[in-house]
Amino acid sequence: MPERKVTIEIFDPPMCCASGVCGPTIDPAVLDIHEAILKLKKEHDGQVGIERYLLSQQPAKFMQQSEVIARLKAVGIPALPITLVNGRLVKERAYPSYTELQAWIAEG
Repeated sequence: MPERKVTIEIFDPPMCCASGVCGPTIDPAVLDIHEAILKLKKEHDGQVGIERYLLSQQPAKFMQQSEVIARLKAVGIPALPITLVNGRLVKERAYPSYTELQAWIAEG
């Protein structure tokens, strides 16, 4: 029986570019999440969907997620980044670690 596909969505705070890995100074947390996503995509070979969305470039994605909109209305931009796993809010105000991502994938 094939693994159930897990969908992880990360809603990023405003950044200078889509990946956040740009500019003269790179936030180490952004670099860590970028590397973790690349590693997980390779390890899970299509069984995990991981996407990052940037408010300035993909505002419609933010508007489509009621949990994200609710947190932005309650807290504002400081709530970002927000992580959803299969549509459920699992973390806000910080990027997930590689270990957290692995645990959420295992939970399915």
